[in-house]
Amino acid sequence: MNRISEIVKVLFAITLASQLLFLVSCGTTGSKEAPVYTKLAAEAYRVGETDELTIDVWKNPELSVSVTVRPDGMISMPLIGDVLASGKTTNQLSLDITAALKSYVRTPQVTVIVENPASSDYRNRVRVTGAVNEPTSFAYKEGMTVLDVVLSAGGLSEFAAPNRALLHRKNADGVVTAYSILLKDIFDKGKLKTNYPLQPSDIITVPERNF
Repeated sequence: MNRISEIVKVLFAITLASQLLFLVSCGTTGSKEAPVYTKLAAEAYRVGETDELTIDVWKNPELSVSVTVRPDGMISMPLIGDVLASGKTTNQLSLDITAALKSYVRTPQVTVIVENPASSDYRNRVRVTGAVNEPTSFAYKEGMTVLDVVLSAGGLSEFAAPNRALLHRKNADGVVTAYSILLKDIFDKGKLKTNYPLQPSDIITVPERNF
């Protein structure tokens, strides 16, 4: 009987420990960490302001043009006038122009080519602002991290509050999320948990400390 009682106690202790471990793990999932950036090889390029495009309308050379996307995101086409180009893939823009030309051309076939993706230089940059010695932006390079960018900006200023720094990241839907960066822990303690790999358009802000 004592043997059975001891076995029951052991099983109860194991069950209780498992439940506690589950609760602890649930409690830690709420911490917000920046997701790892994985570049998609098949990611479609989206047209932006200042991009230079060649638009070919098959068998209609008078309608085929080379145009630059204006600051308002529009381009001008013969017959159909202004067309919104910014934010669209070349396939989407081709379909829009094709639909607009159907009132003037029988079965139009339109090809859009980005000759000079000038806007990508602006989008494919990372920026650091606030209490660093040289606030600036850098062309994105694969593998660059928070530490790389902060050091390239001359490091932290004497007024920085390094453990209140933030990484601002925009997702595919345009929603910006802020992630905590513990720069003091990175520099002073070598704790690299928040030394996130960066992705294009990331912005790092370093606030000044309260005096």
